[in-house]
Amino acid sequence: MSKPPELTGPQLKKLYALFPSADDLPEYEFVPADEVPEPYRGLLVHEHHMTVTVEAHHGGPVDVRILARRHNGNSYARKILLALHHNGRVVQFGIMNINLDFCSPAVREEIVAGQTPLGRILIEHDVLRRIEPTAYLRVIPGAAMMNWFSLERPKPTYGRLAFIHCDHKPAVELLEIVRPE
Repeated sequence: MSKPPELTGPQLKKLYALFPSADDLPEYEFVPADEVPEPYRGLLVHEHHMTVTVEAHHGGPVDVRILARRHNGNSYARKILLALHHNGRVVQFGIMNINLDFCSPAVREEIVAGQTPLGRILIEHDVLRRIEPTAYLRVIPGAAMMNWFSLERPKPTYGRLAFIHCDHKPAVELLEIVRPE
């Protein structure tokens, strides 16, 4: 596993550590943005919400499935899958750690309810936001991810680590890994 020389931002292992029973950490290596191949580059190398991006790429809305969550005071974390609404096919895996102090009560309530993808919540509530990708990853799915993505064998895919700044504050740490194409 290679590490970029100046990794600043969310840490993959720390995000996985939010869910200590997780034994699904995949093999990964960091890659520069310009080495992320298509179609993954179009899916990951941008400053847009993944909800919007994967919906545009796959031609339809996605639903959130929560695999695990933890809520302690104003800290809320969840491990999720995004699945296509029309057929249930999983198109993204993610872990997010949210500082609810930076969210309005209405946004906080919707996030904790766990019924709607985070990107859609922030967009619908017109939260001033900026997505800041901090690193890109080449990922070899392990058994859990292969199961989620319905893969018969490991197939390389890509992901990113990012912050979502809400009202100019780093409110969300993200790991997002897209389904292999």
